[in-house]
Amino acid sequence: MKMIYRSAAVALLHMLIVLSLSGKFLMDRASRPRVWVKTVAAYNDQPKRGRYLTLRLQARAPWIDGVHVKTYQTYNVQLTAENGELIASKTDSDTGVSVGIWSNRSRAFDSEYVVLDQTVAFFLPELADVPTPQAWKGEELWAEVTLPRKGPPRPIQLALKNSSGWHPLNLR
Repeated sequence: MKMIYRSAAVALLHMLIVLSLSGKFLMDRASRPRVWVKTVAAYNDQPKRGRYLTLRLQARAPWIDGVHVKTYQTYNVQLTAENGELIASKTDSDTGVSVGIWSNRSRAFDSEYVVLDQTVAFFLPELADVPTPQAWKGEELWAEVTLPRKGPPRPIQLALKNSSGWHPLNLR
């Protein structure tokens, strides 16, 4: 009989942990800033993890013009949302987010923009019809993200942007 009570207590503890984490994410989504961010994505489909996009997010870094590095340098950054744009400000504290800069300054985006070192995963519903990155020719993938106090942004939804406009992806 004691075994049943212990098992129930462990199950209850696990449920409380999951519920508290879900509550934290919901509170962050309701109270923390949100911003649309340009991304580079890779499609993944793994038996244990499921279907998801690995997103590399772009941020504007106004301080980058004065940076000179010999090979490769990593900088801790604090992320904020200003005027509908993700801003990466250099900081000395560990925020859980960093950017890396190569000496030749070659990046996937414009010169004042950087790509965050940390990738984020956007999990896709099993039966959702999602175009693969190869099908996005001429289109840009954007993600709406929540900015937590510490750590990388958390993606909420995706959209494709092309010459005809903005097209949010309905993934339900």
